[in-house]
Amino acid sequence: CTVIFTRMATKDLHKPISILFCNLAFSDLFTSFSGFWISMLFITNPDITIFGSKDMLAPYALYTMSILSTIYNLVSIGIERYLAVAESMRTRFRVTRNHSIAAVLINWVLAFFLGCLPLMGWNCLSMEKNLSVLYSPFCVNYLIFIAIPHVVVAFIIPLFTYLRIIIILRKRKLRMKACGQATGTYKSAEIQVARTSIFIWLLALISYAPFFAGVIFDATNHQCHIDLYPGVYIFRNCTATLITMNCLGNPIIYTLKIKTLGAKLKALKCLSTNRVRACTI
Repeated sequence: CTVIFTRMATKDLHKPISILFCNLAFSDLFTSFSGFWISMLFITNPDITIFGSKDMLAPYALYTMSILSTIYNLVSIGIERYLAVAESMRTRFRVTRNHSIAAVLINWVLAFFLGCLPLMGWNCLSMEKNLSVLYSPFCVNYLIFIAIPHVVVAFIIPLFTYLRIIIILRKRKLRMKACGQATGTYKSAEIQVARTSIFIWLLALISYAPFFAGVIFDATNHQCHIDLYPGVYIFRNCTATLITMNCLGNPIIYTLKIKTLGAKLKALKCLSTNRVRACTI
């Protein structure tokens, strides 16, 4: 919420990349909200989160939609950063606010469609076959359909884009060094991109790999709910916690590290304080 408020309150931060950052914050907000909804259902009625119920379809669908939107936004940010470096100055004229807004809309439409498939009928409420043990009443084939391609997208595309950025910066640094020019700017940029990409990879690995492992276990498991209680469900809750913690890591890596955003946040705080003092006087 801090990231969203700060970016919407500062006009000079309304750039194509800033739109993607703000939308990522919205996705994280929805993930946190849906996770809180599922937690309240678990507290009030634990049985429906274990044995499955129609009441779990809507919160699970919202949770899936928000996670997919987060993955799409992370991929969009990586592609935009790659274009910004690869195309250099020309990207300012190619990647506009309209392009970023179009990418945001496509991300949400795709996430909404895929996330709401269980609400449209792809669920196992009326049959016991192919029923997910961890995320009942979802079907196992739906979880595999969602998890496997998106895990590949979340890991492969960011890996390619950030590696390409590091390679391009290194080539330009060597070119400038051969011409006898200063390379300090490119060196610092290369270090910053490499450090950020490592953080992104570690955060994605820690957040989504356990969930993917749970889906694989779900697909190969042939035991009933009672036999797996409580250990597997504790693992499921831990995977949900890690995904929710990802919502805290994204703002730190992508936005709160930026000095401009921090300065604007401080300026807004000072402005608010000055207004209170003026009203008091």
